[in-house]
Amino acid sequence: MPLYKTITPCRGTKVLIWKIEEPKGRLMDGIELTANCKLRLGNMKSEIHQRGFLSVRQLLKAAGYKTSDLYYDTNGKPHLKDGKEISITHSFIFSGIIISDTLKVGIDIEKQREKISVIAHKFVDYEYNFLSDADVRPLTVVWCIKESLYKIFATEGMSFKQHAKVIPFKLMDKKTVSWIFYNETVKKYKAVFLEFDGFTCAYAIEL
Repeated sequence: MPLYKTITPCRGTKVLIWKIEEPKGRLMDGIELTANCKLRLGNMKSEIHQRGFLSVRQLLKAAGYKTSDLYYDTNGKPHLKDGKEISITHSFIFSGIIISDTLKVGIDIEKQREKISVIAHKFVDYEYNFLSDADVRPLTVVWCIKESLYKIFATEGMSFKQHAKVIPFKLMDKKTVSWIFYNETVKKYKAVFLEFDGFTCAYAIEL
């Protein structure tokens, strides 16, 4: 299908979300894969991962880019050759990208599942002031925001639990503020979240 959602959080920043309903062959239509992309695709055993990978390339095309315009650094962080900021995510039947002219950005999509309550203690600390392990949907929001922060900061040794904090929110708010406290670094981010079809998406933008 075409784009599922297009969001413009602010001038020069765009979020694109794809619902992956096409077979792998259809997702290859109109995109030219680099040799490295073909190798990565060939090494993926799961068709879900293959379709997620290809849908991201379709999102790049929708944003006006070729597959060859995207590259990854040694830490696995994606970059665009024109210097714009980009972050990428895919989960089951959804994929998404956020692109910004100048702002540091991160995005994550996760399926809402009960098992997040079991692992909450691994990434929640400060947030227990307003959440409990039973709060599946808010916990998924917190995870997505912290994953988005991690993608922006991309620093070895950063801990979701120790170094990322999400300010109290209600699901109806659709946004909050988040922080990274890492050694001597303190950074503030706007975090926006949305829910659709049993999934949560959050994106963070450095303030």
